[in-house]
Amino acid sequence: MASNKKYWQSVEELKGSSIVETLSKNEFVEEIPTDDFLGDKETLENSSTSRRDFLKYVGFTTAAASLAACEGPVRKAIPYVVKPDDVTIGVADWYATSMADGYDFANVLVKTREGRPIQIMPNKDANGTTSARVQASVLSLYDETLRLKEPTKSGETISWADADKEIGAKLNELKEANKSVVLLTGTMASPSTSKIVEEFITAYPNTKHVVYDAVSESGAVDAFMAMYGKRALPNYHLDKAKTIVSFGADFLGDFHGGFEKAYINGRKPQTGKMSYHVQLESNMSLTGANSDKRVVVKPSDQVYGLLNLYNAITGANVTSKATPADKVIKQLASDLKKAGSKGVVLTGLNDKNAQLIALAINKALNSEIIDTTNTLNIRQGNDAEVAQLVSDMKAGKVAGILSYNVDPIYSLSNSSDFSEGLKKVEISVALSTENNETVNASHFALPTPHFLESWGDAQFDSVTYGLVQPTIQPLFNTRQVQDTLLKWSGNATKYYDYLKAFATTNVLGGSSWNTALHNGFFTSTASLEEEVFESTVVISDVASKLSSAANKASGFELNFYTKAGLGDGKQANNPWLQEFPDPITRASWDNYLTMSIADAKELGFDNPVKDNGAINGDYAKVSVNGAEVIVPVMVQPGQAKGSVGLALGYGKTFGLKEEMNVGVNAYPLYKGGNNIQYNVSIEKVSGTHKFACTQVQKTIAGRHDILKVASLKDYNTVAPKDHKNGWNKPSYVSYDHQEVEANTIDLWDEHNREIGHHFNLSIDLTSCTGCGACVIACHAENNVPVVGKNEVRVGRDMHWLRIDRYYSSEVETREEAKELGLSRGEMYEALETEAENPEVTFQPMMCQHCNHAPCETVCPVAATSHGRQGQNQMAYNRCVGTRYCANNCPYRVRRFNWFQYSNNNEFDFNMNNEYGKMVLNPDVVVRSRGVMEKCSMCIQMTQATILKAKKEGRAVNTDEFETACSSACTTGAMVFGDVNNKEDEVAALAEDKRAYNVLDYLQTKPNVIYQVKIKNTNEA
Repeated sequence: MASNKKYWQSVEELKGSSIVETLSKNEFVEEIPTDDFLGDKETLENSSTSRRDFLKYVGFTTAAASLAACEGPVRKAIPYVVKPDDVTIGVADWYATSMADGYDFANVLVKTREGRPIQIMPNKDANGTTSARVQASVLSLYDETLRLKEPTKSGETISWADADKEIGAKLNELKEANKSVVLLTGTMASPSTSKIVEEFITAYPNTKHVVYDAVSESGAVDAFMAMYGKRALPNYHLDKAKTIVSFGADFLGDFHGGFEKAYINGRKPQTGKMSYHVQLESNMSLTGANSDKRVVVKPSDQVYGLLNLYNAITGANVTSKATPADKVIKQLASDLKKAGSKGVVLTGLNDKNAQLIALAINKALNSEIIDTTNTLNIRQGNDAEVAQLVSDMKAGKVAGILSYNVDPIYSLSNSSDFSEGLKKVEISVALSTENNETVNASHFALPTPHFLESWGDAQFDSVTYGLVQPTIQPLFNTRQVQDTLLKWSGNATKYYDYLKAFATTNVLGGSSWNTALHNGFFTSTASLEEEVFESTVVISDVASKLSSAANKASGFELNFYTKAGLGDGKQANNPWLQEFPDPITRASWDNYLTMSIADAKELGFDNPVKDNGAINGDYAKVSVNGAEVIVPVMVQPGQAKGSVGLALGYGKTFGLKEEMNVGVNAYPLYKGGNNIQYNVSIEKVSGTHKFACTQVQKTIAGRHDILKVASLKDYNTVAPKDHKNGWNKPSYVSYDHQEVEANTIDLWDEHNREIGHHFNLSIDLTSCTGCGACVIACHAENNVPVVGKNEVRVGRDMHWLRIDRYYSSEVETREEAKELGLSRGEMYEALETEAENPEVTFQPMMCQHCNHAPCETVCPVAATSHGRQGQNQMAYNRCVGTRYCANNCPYRVRRFNWFQYSNNNEFDFNMNNEYGKMVLNPDVVVRSRGVMEKCSMCIQMTQATILKAKKEGRAVNTDEFETACSSACTTGAMVFGDVNNKEDEVAALAEDKRAYNVLDYLQTKPNVIYQVKIKNTNEA
C-alpha cells in the first residue's frame, strides 16, 4: 500500500543528507539574538544585576520578540460624518464581473468593503474558475509603483484634450497620405471592442489590427483554422473522457486556459469510474504530476511519438522515427481505440503541424471529447502577422503604431528589431494600464484603467458571454481604450452606452441587461451548428514537415513553460505571486533551468542545502539561435534526460520595485513563439545562486504515513480498513499488551461537541491538482504579509496555507530494503533511479484545528485556545512569542512574526504603502511583530454567516459556511461545513471510507479531514 512508501520532497532528502536530518529536528533554524536586547551574557553574569534584570533574562531568553509584542500600534478610528447611501459599514458588497487581461480570462465575483475591492472569487453560477493569478489580480489594482496615472507626451504630462487633438491630427495626416498605421493589441476576446476596432479601421482605412500574445498558442489556432476554417481553439470536455493522452499539454495549467474543473469532474472515484490519463512530457508539469501514468520523453521524441500514435490508430505509414516510448505508444493506441469517441489526444507543442496531427487523431477516433463547435476565443495571437509587423517597422514601412496593454520590447525574442523599428515610426501611442518598456519608448503614454475599474465584455467561448463592470471608482486619471477609439473615430457615444446597446442588440436576445449585469454573464441557449468546411490538409505532407524539423534536433532541447504563479509576466510586480511557491519545485521569487538528475551529474550542477535550510544553485549559460542568457539551475526529478525547462514571464525590470527585480528574462530565447527550441548548448559558468525554496523546510521527518494513495482497483475491491491489505488502515498502538486502533486510546476526556456548530474541512487529495488558488485566496482574506526572498530563503515564509508536494518511490521502507537484501547505498541508488520519474502527490496543509491540540497545552499565556465550534483560536494580544506552540505542533503550520511587516521600508510590499493597504480585509487584524499566527479556519467568515442567519431569523442553510480556500477551490477538493448539520456535504465526507486524519496515531483529533488519493492505474 502507498501508505508504506517512502515520500520525499527534495533530492537532498532522498540522498539522506545529514543536513536534512538536522533541519527536520529544528523548526527554527536561526537562534534568537538575545544579546542584542539583553546585553552580553558574560557581562550579565559578572555584574550585580537587579531582580528585575534577572527575571528579564531568565523569563525571555527564548522570546526576543515578546518585548515588541507588547507594543502593538495604536490606530485611531474616524467615523463617517455622512454615510454614503450605497455603503453599509462592516458589510461586504459582491459584484459579478469578468477578468480579461489578454492572458487570463475568468468569470468572477469581487468582494468590496467600503468601496474597495479586496478579494476575487470564482463566479460558480457561470461555471467560473480562478487561478492564483486571477485571485492575485485584485492586488495589481493597487500597484501605485507601476500603474500609469496620467497621460504623457515624451515623458511630460499632457491633458486628455490636448492628447486627443495632437494624436487625432496626426492620424488624419497619415490617413490622407495613406501611410500604414497598426493597432497592436493582445487577445481581448471582446465582441463590442472588436466592433469598435472595425469602426476605427473604417474611419482610418490605412489602419490594420494585429493581435500579439506574448506566450503564443498561434500554432494551435493556425491548425484549427486549416482543419475547421475558424481561427479559434478547440474546447475539451474532459469530464466525459475515458482515456486522455497528452503530449506535453499542460491542460491543468495554462494550455488553452486550463481544463482542471472538467478534468476532475471525470475523476470521481465514488462513481466507480475514472478517466485514464497518460502524460508524455519532458518538463515535470502540473498535469504530468496529476496523471495516472507519466512517460518521460524529450520534445523531439514527443513529435515522433505523436506520429507513431497516428500511424497505430489510423493504419497509415506517415514519416516518423522510433522512440524509447514506442511500447507505451502501442498500448495507448489500443486504449484509445477501445475508448473510441470517449478518447482524446492533446499536444502542447506550439507547432501547426503537431497540432494538425493531434486534430487528425481525434477525427479518426470520432472523439466527442474535443469540441470543434463551442470553441474558445482566449488566444487569438498571430505570430506570422507579428513577425511581418516587426519586419515592416524595421524597413520603415509603418508610419504609426497604437499599442494596447502589450510590451513587445520585453517579450519579443527579436525585441531589438522592434525597438529599432519603433524609432522610425512617425507616431507611437501606448495605451496601457501599467508602465513598461514599450510605453516608455512611445511618444504618447495614455493610461487605461484596471479591469476592476472598467466596463466591458468578453466572449470566452461560443456560448458564454461575460460582462465586465467597475467595482471601484478609477484611482487615477485613466480612460478606457474603447472610449479613446470611439472618440478618435468621431463617435461621441460613451462606451457604457455603446456596450449596453451592443449587448442588448447582438447578444442578449431579448433578455434583461440588468439581469445579465447582475449575474455577470449570459449563456446563449441557441443550438450551435458546426459549419461545413472542406479542409485541404494533407496529413502525409504535414507529417513529413513535422518529422523533418524534429530530425534536425541536436544538443539539448529546451521546453519553455509558464508558471502557475506568474504566467506570461503581466503581473510581475505583484508580491503575492512572486512569493507564491511553484507547485512543482516549491521555489518562489525565481525562474531557473530545470535539469534532470543525470544531466546535472554529468555537467557538474548541484543544489546544495545549507544548514539554515536554504538552497543554492550553480549558473548555466544557455545559448540558442544566437541568443544567450545566464540562468541558475534547479535539479528537477522527472525531467527528461537531454532536455531542460525554463519559465517565461520573469526578468522584468522596468518600473518594478527593487525587490521585484528577480529571475531571468527567457523571451530572448523564445524564437518564433515556439515553446520547443532544439540545438541548445549549456555551459556551466561561475557563481552561486541563492534560491528561496521551501522544499526542504518543514520536512516530514520520516513520517511517511502522512499521505495515503490507492489504486482505483483496490478502492473498488478491497476493504479500506482490512488489517493486512487495506488502503486506508488506521494506526495501531499497543495497549494492555494488545494491538488496538490508536483512536480508541485517549489521554484526554472528551467534550460534548454535538451542541451548536462544529466545523470540519475536508480535502480530497484526488481532486487537488496543486494549483495554489487557495493559497492566494487565504493571503487576500487574512492579510497574510509578504516577507520577501531573503526571509523565505531561511524558512520564514508566512503562508497560512501551503501545498506540500511529495515525490514517492517504489522502494518503500528501510525494512523492506533489508528484506530485499539491499544495502543502504543500494537502496538510495534504487531510489535515485526511481527519482528519474517519481510519482507526485500534492497535500494542502494548514492548521489542523486539533480537538486535542498540542499547541494549546504548552502556551504559557493561553494565547492559543480551543473554541466551542472546533476552531483553534489565536488571541494575538496575549501572545508573547515563546514559540512553544510551533515546536509542539507536529504539522509545522504555525508562523512567527520575526519582524513588523507593515509600515516597514525593509519589507516594501503592499502593506508599506497607502494604495497597497487598500486591499486589506478590515475583518482581520494586521499582526504585529513577535506573535505567532496561523490558519484561523476563517473564523471571521463563519461568524459573519452565523450573524447573518441570526439577523434574518433563520437557521444557517445547508452548505452555507465557507472559508476562503474552499470558496476559491476550482475543483471542489476543499469542502467546509458543519458536521453537526448532517445535511452538510462535509458531514458525509467525514464518514466516507476514504476519510483519514494526518498522523492519526498522535491522537490530536484534527478537524481537517483528508480523503485518500485514488489513481486509475488502468487496472479497473
